[in-house]
Amino acid sequence: MSPKPSNSSENSILPVSDPPNNQDDDKLFRGSAMTKRGAFAAISYMSCAVLLVMFNKAALSSYDFPSANVITLLQMVCSCFFLYVLRRWRVISFTAGESFLISDNSTIFVSMKTLRHTLPLSGAYLLYMLVTMESVRGVNVPMYTTLRRTTVVFTMLVEFVLVGQRYTPSVIFSVGLIVFGAFVAGARDFSFDAYGYAVVFMANITTAIYLATIARIGKTSGLNSFGLMWCNGVICGPILLIWTFIRGDLKTAIDFRYLFSPGFIVILLFSCILAFFLNYSIFLNTTLNSALTQTICGNLKDLFTIGLGWIIFGGLPFDIWNIIGQFLGFAGSGLYAYYKLIGK
Repeated sequence: MSPKPSNSSENSILPVSDPPNNQDDDKLFRGSAMTKRGAFAAISYMSCAVLLVMFNKAALSSYDFPSANVITLLQMVCSCFFLYVLRRWRVISFTAGESFLISDNSTIFVSMKTLRHTLPLSGAYLLYMLVTMESVRGVNVPMYTTLRRTTVVFTMLVEFVLVGQRYTPSVIFSVGLIVFGAFVAGARDFSFDAYGYAVVFMANITTAIYLATIARIGKTSGLNSFGLMWCNGVICGPILLIWTFIRGDLKTAIDFRYLFSPGFIVILLFSCILAFFLNYSIFLNTTLNSALTQTICGNLKDLFTIGLGWIIFGGLPFDIWNIIGQFLGFAGSGLYAYYKLIGK
C-alpha cells in the first residue's frame, strides 16, 4: 500500500530536470548562460564522478575483483531499487509536473508507450556501457586518457548533426585547447594498437551519442531525470544480466574469495550509492546545461581524479610533458566554464 500523500505544499521532493519557466532570477550573475541549478548539477556530477572512480578503483585494484560488468549490474539493480522505493514513498516523481495529491496504487510508474519512446536512449546507454568497458583493454592508461578526451569533439559533431547546435569561436578554441593538452600529456606513450584505438574511438562516439540522446529525449519524453534513469534500468538491466551470465562473469563473482569481506561489501555499497547519484547528476547536468557541458565537466574532473588517485593509490608516472598537457587540458576546461558563465 502506498503511503498516504501529504496535502502540504511543503512536500519534500528531490530536484528534477524540469527548470522553471522563468529562469532570469536564477542566473549566476547578469548575462550568465548558466543558472544556479545548472552550476549545482555540474559540481555534483564532478564530485560524484571522482568519488565513484576511487571506490571502483578500490574494488577492482585493491581487492582485485575480476568482473567490472558485475559491479555495473549491481549498480543498476541498486539504482532501480532506490528509484522504486523513493517513488513509492512519493519523495520523487518520474514525470514532469506530476501531482503528488493524486492517489497512485499502480506499480507501473512508466507506460509502455513511454518506454518505447525511450528505447533509443536505453540502447545508447547499453552500448555506451559495454563499449566503454571494452575500451580499457589493449591501450595503456596515458593513451586511453588522451584518446578519451577527444570525446568533446565527437560530442560537438553529434550535437551539430542531431540538433543543429553551433558554437562560438571562444568555445571552439577552449575545446581545441583541451584536445591539444590531451595529446601533449600522452605524447610520450604513443604505441599504436589498431584494435585498441578503434574501440576507444568507438567509446567516444557512443558517449557523445548517449549524451546528445539524453538532451534530446529528455525534453520530449515527458520524464524527468529519475524517470529516464528508471527506463534505462528496466530496459538495460535484464540485458546486462543475460550478458554477464553468458560471459561467465556471475560465476566468477560468486567464487570471489573476498565476496563477503566487510571491507569489500562497504566499498560495493558506496559504489552503488554513488553510481545512483552520478547517473542522476549526468541526466540533470545534460538537460539543464548541454551535452557538451557534461563532456567538459568530465574532462575537468580528470584533474581531481588523477591527483586524488595518485595520493591514494600511487603508481602514476608524471613527467614534464604530462604535467604541461594536464595543465593545458585544465585551462581549456576552465576557459569553457568561463565562457559558459558569461554567455559568450
